[in-house]
Amino acid sequence: MTRNTTLVLEDGHRFDGASYGAVGERIGEIVFQTGMSGYQETLTDPSYAGQIVVQTAPHIGNTGMNTEDEESGRIWVEGYVVRDPARRSSNFRSQRNLDDDLVSNAVVGISGVDTRAITRIIRESGAMRAGIFPLDGRTTEQYLAAVVAAPEMSGRNLSAEVSAKQAYVIPAVGPSIGALAVLDLGVKNATLNHLAIRGFEVHVLPQSATLNEFLAIEPVGVFYSNGPGDPSASDRHVKLLRGVLERRIPFFGICFGNQLLGRALGFETFKLKYGHRGINQPVLDKRTGRIEITAHNHGFAVDAPTTGVVDSPAGFGRVEVSHVGLNDDCVEGLRALDRPAFSVQYHPEAAAGPHDSTYLFDEFRELVLSNGGTK
Repeated sequence: MTRNTTLVLEDGHRFDGASYGAVGERIGEIVFQTGMSGYQETLTDPSYAGQIVVQTAPHIGNTGMNTEDEESGRIWVEGYVVRDPARRSSNFRSQRNLDDDLVSNAVVGISGVDTRAITRIIRESGAMRAGIFPLDGRTTEQYLAAVVAAPEMSGRNLSAEVSAKQAYVIPAVGPSIGALAVLDLGVKNATLNHLAIRGFEVHVLPQSATLNEFLAIEPVGVFYSNGPGDPSASDRHVKLLRGVLERRIPFFGICFGNQLLGRALGFETFKLKYGHRGINQPVLDKRTGRIEITAHNHGFAVDAPTTGVVDSPAGFGRVEVSHVGLNDDCVEGLRALDRPAFSVQYHPEAAAGPHDSTYLFDEFRELVLSNGGTK
């Protein structure tokens, strides 16, 4: 292995390895992803915009890449860190190699590094800025100066970078139950497919959409998607959601959408030490006592009481935390009891990941139907 690339963390740790994908220089927030599979869905998930992703699974690229599993039209990660990239892909669904896609999407990566050691550093010190650089004679201090000069993830609004530029419609599969307004904050294709399959005429709107644009399609419901960035930097989306809640339009949000519902209800959000990213996270459904294995990708969380029913600080009635993460007691779901609105912090579309939580799309359909398509 020719060591021609280096990874430098904000705390001064440095790992030299081989170039993987495009050659160049990238700086972002370094995080780890614990999925044993699903690297293609990770790479094409817009929620990873601005982040350098470390795969904890040692072998990456084994099954190649294909068009069907893409969650968006491009790879979004800022940088990619793997231990052992596959020399060739081997799967009947493979259409091309991962390293070719990394090059064509200008994704700078590094391989041949100790991803276990890097993960342990992030777990102990928290997510931080990092950079992938060519070994070009600069000192560690010079690389580090470039890293610490880059913006932190806290306070960043990245929705404009990942959202659709124009609205588009996905027809309902089978009989339609009405128009659904989807605010694209970094939505995944699998999510849109789940909604269409349940009879929604899915109107995907850019993150710049206004309440009047929502109301113009006469929605039977509103959906907020996943996405990157700090929810405290999305005040406009919170205000928009409050307009939805005031009109009692049925609402469902996932991931970033859960954080924005929390803020719309009057709760605060905060940055997790190293976040939840993977397809093996246990979550307790407090209503049923059922434990779901779920797919996660979030670095922020809602700060709300995890026991009992509380009043919405923003005046939207009673609220309860519906789901709790069993690893750290993190808020994983919210339910408004006096408004037709709920959300979860994880990804029920589960691409890639377990399918324990797809029932939530059915619950949203039933919520819409029971509210008679309230506008």
